[in-house]
Amino acid sequence: MAVAKAARPKQLVGYDEDVLVWSQQQARLLREGRFAELDIEHLADEIEDVGKSEKRELASRCAVLIAHLLKWQIQPDLRSNSWRATILEQRRRVALAVKRTPSLKATLRDADWREDVWLDARDQVRAETGLPNAAIPEDPFKIEQAIDTNFWPT
Repeated sequence: MAVAKAARPKQLVGYDEDVLVWSQQQARLLREGRFAELDIEHLADEIEDVGKSEKRELASRCAVLIAHLLKWQIQPDLRSNSWRATILEQRRRVALAVKRTPSLKATLRDADWREDVWLDARDQVRAETGLPNAAIPEDPFKIEQAIDTNFWPT
């Protein structure tokens, strides 16, 4: 007759050892109500990082969108279906992000965030076109215009 072995509790992995395993363990502890075993400080950091990640994704999509709209405006002879498709896709993704996380609307109005997005967009245009700074307008349209499906700069 086989003797049943007692289940050994799995050793918890530290946040700095393997964040993926750590996160899975923390989720399990939460679901099991084992609150005393939670890594509260790192959990709080990770929860805050979720919001930061959403803002970073929105900024990235807006920078790509604005870069393509800038190229559309300053290089009309090079306009392509690819640029149009990228503009439409980024607009769709921005709209979905704001729909999924309505508080991102406030981010779109944040002056510092907007400035960073514009700097990133202009850097992208410079890198992709080789144009000098003087040839790239600094702020020819607003982010609200950029995300508007009816807006196409001329």
